[in-house]
Amino acid sequence: MLILSGKDRTKKSKVIKAFPRENRIIVEGVNIKKKHQRPKKAGQKGERIEIAAPFPMSTVKLICPKCGKPTRVGYTRKGEKRYRRCMKCKGEFE
Repeated sequence: MLILSGKDRTKKSKVIKAFPRENRIIVEGVNIKKKHQRPKKAGQKGERIEIAAPFPMSTVKLICPKCGKPTRVGYTRKGEKRYRRCMKCKGEFE
C-alpha cells in the first residue's frame, strides 16, 4: 500500500488488519500513536507503548504486483470467481 496523505505520505507498507464496516485499515509502521501505560505492580515503572492506529482506506492506494505502480482496483469475473485487476496495466492479481 502507498500512503497518499498525512504525516506518513509516500511510505509503502503492508496492511495488518482491515475494518471494512468502518472503511478503516491498520498499516504496519504507519500512523503510530503513543499510549501511556500505568505500572501494573508496585515498584515497576510506567511506560509509553507505540500502537499503530487505524486510518481511512481512502488515503491509500494498492501497488500492483506486476507493474509496481500505485493504482486503482477494478474487478473481473471468470465463472464464479472474482479477480482484482490493475487499472493501469490491466493485469489480474489476487
